[in-house]
Amino acid sequence: MKGSSTILLVALTLLCTCKLATGEDNNEFFMDFLQTLLVGSPEELYEGPLGKYDVNADAKAALTELKSCIDGLQPEHKAELIKLLVQVLGSEDGA
Repeated sequence: MKGSSTILLVALTLLCTCKLATGEDNNEFFMDFLQTLLVGSPEELYEGPLGKYDVNADAKAALTELKSCIDGLQPEHKAELIKLLVQVLGSEDGA
């Protein structure tokens, strides 16, 4: 049950994040958000990619839980996610 809850939380977070970014380059916002989520702290999310948005307490709690799940990944799995992010960022530079 916890795994399905985590997947639902991730899906909702990504949906909300993409929806928030409608006024700017969605790809840039999403990649900055994802990079901070993978290697930053929750506070860096609120100061960085989400800095210009009013993030309510429930959304902050959800993001903190999501960040905790990501931080709990096996190091090799987290490393693979970071490699994927680097690959995606690299492919956008060449586009």
